[in-house]
Amino acid sequence: MSTAIIDADDLEPSLRNVIEKKSLKWIFVGGKGGVGKTTCSSSLAIQLARVRDSVLLISTDPAHNLSDAFGQKFTKHPTLINGFTNLSAMEIDPTIEHEEDDVTGGNAEANMFQDLAFTLPGIDEAMSFAEVLKQVQSMQFSCVIFDTAPTGHTLRLLQFPSVMEKALGRIVNLKSKFSGLFQQFSSMVGGGADANDIASKLESTQKVVQEVNKQFTNPDLTTFVCVCIPEFLSVYETERLIQDLAKFNIDTDNIIVNQILYPKDHTCDLCSTRNRMQKTYLEQIADLYEDFHVTKLPVLPHEIRGLEKIRPFSELLLTPYVPPKQEK
Repeated sequence: MSTAIIDADDLEPSLRNVIEKKSLKWIFVGGKGGVGKTTCSSSLAIQLARVRDSVLLISTDPAHNLSDAFGQKFTKHPTLINGFTNLSAMEIDPTIEHEEDDVTGGNAEANMFQDLAFTLPGIDEAMSFAEVLKQVQSMQFSCVIFDTAPTGHTLRLLQFPSVMEKALGRIVNLKSKFSGLFQQFSSMVGGGADANDIASKLESTQKVVQEVNKQFTNPDLTTFVCVCIPEFLSVYETERLIQDLAKFNIDTDNIIVNQILYPKDHTCDLCSTRNRMQKTYLEQIADLYEDFHVTKLPVLPHEIRGLEKIRPFSELLLTPYVPPKQEK
């Protein structure tokens, strides 16, 4: 059986391969802070809404920018974006979501058990993210885009399935060791039920996370779009991110290089200097990722904020930007 060899020159410098891949269910957009992830994920969502029945854009960055980007308030519940009938957005903060959810019903024994459970490293974020996934799955969106926080947070998010498995094992041990203590304390304060409700909740949550994890590692269902800018730290962190994604078996073959400066003339020394610097890193990106789809986006003289600005910018994900000719 022969394997087709793809020439790097045949790789279109756009996200058309993502937008036109109907099987994709989960799309992550991530990279270093300040590279324009929210603008890129919002633009991608707008283009996907043209070809999908229902699209959901989720911000998992505690410093949410979706509301600012669209000029509309979003919460932890999916809300239609103004001007669309099939594109919704929501903002979640994994570090505080579990505090707002009363999963114990006020039972003293269960409260003790939950307090112990949430002392395990990473379990609060994992539970929160799992609850979001359960909610999203029940709504049957045809495509979900994650506007992720800077790289470290994104990698923790992708580790949640393994965190859940380890945590569940520890919690089961806690329950078996201290069940007598739980029952005695519960009877003293008038509690009735035991901690089985919490254990059951964790088990059902773990099943959801395990199923989603299978989907995350399926390249037909999931892909990761890396966003960077042509500067040293951003390129370095992008390479580290791609290597880590490979460890998690997460598909990634698209890179967006954002905020490229195309000076119109030679009279601006600062513009010319930055242009030369960026060219150096663009050449490095071309060498490092010759087998990736590399989409180049320009820095514009205005903020890309509001639907009237994001919509035309999103067209550049499909049609490569043509820089203006320099004046002599």
